[in-house]
Amino acid sequence: MAARKKWSELSPGTRRLIVVAGAVEAVLKTAMLIDIQRRPADLIRGPKWLWRPLAVVNFFGPVSYFAFGRRRQPS
Repeated sequence: MAARKKWSELSPGTRRLIVVAGAVEAVLKTAMLIDIQRRPADLIRGPKWLWRPLAVVNFFGPVSYFAFGRRRQPS
């Protein structure tokens, strides 16, 4: 198994990528939780309480919510 690198040993590009990915993940999680709070329950597939814990699952929780968890609002 490869040895783990310390933050100071990473290249500036790798550090930047990690920071940007973390920021994107935080924004997605926040947007997901706000949307769940504001959206009526009949416009969400499944119960709201089931989607909230998925916010902690890296990018996959928020991305799956926005892709599959929301129903379209009637026109």
